[in-house]
Amino acid sequence: MDIDTLKLRAAERALDYVEPGMKLGLGTGSTAVKFVDLIGARVARGLDVLCVPTSIATRAQAEGLNIPLATLEEQPTLDLTIDGADECDESLRLIKGGGGAHLREKIVAASSTRMVVVADDSKRVAKLGVFPLPVEIVPFGWRTTLARVDEAVRMNGCKGPVTVRGSEDDPFVTDNGNYILDCAFGEIDDPGQVASQLSLLPGVVEHGLFIGMTHAAIIAGANGIELIGEAP
Repeated sequence: MDIDTLKLRAAERALDYVEPGMKLGLGTGSTAVKFVDLIGARVARGLDVLCVPTSIATRAQAEGLNIPLATLEEQPTLDLTIDGADECDESLRLIKGGGGAHLREKIVAASSTRMVVVADDSKRVAKLGVFPLPVEIVPFGWRTTLARVDEAVRMNGCKGPVTVRGSEDDPFVTDNGNYILDCAFGEIDDPGQVASQLSLLPGVVEHGLFIGMTHAAIIAGANGIELIGEAP
């Protein structure tokens, strides 16, 4: 079974969490795209929801589907966010940010009563870190911030290279006008400690470790759907 089909099946299962009248956070990424398409089809058939997108790309997709939208300024509390992940472990800890949207994704998730992850089984891991951890930083003094990030993570046993996304001459720029460092650790022994250390560094806006934020993960594999965490 191809990955695209698995992503669609996970997104379809996430519809079980959606109820009329909900305020929804709409995630970013290849699996979240499928969920947004499904919500758009439900809205066209009369589903009453109000949604907050986590990126410019998701907002454009949702607008094209005529999904009713708001901002967090207009709707500061949400019932549910459905989003993808680059990695998910058995404790529902995540790495997100492969698409560069993890800052807004985390803000939206933190504003939600529940967050549910949709993913194919290639994203399920025993230990986080095979996927490079994204760290969003301000452009000012970014080389100094990179050095601080590298030093902090090495103190926590993470010895992989830390590089600016894109290139030094042409860095990738997020929706927020920031840069991203990709930290290729291989494995992170203590994600909570790494998250705490990164959050203390001047110049770091946000990192892609989502810890204690996820209530359920819908994992689609060749043998069907597996639910980790809270049922609908």
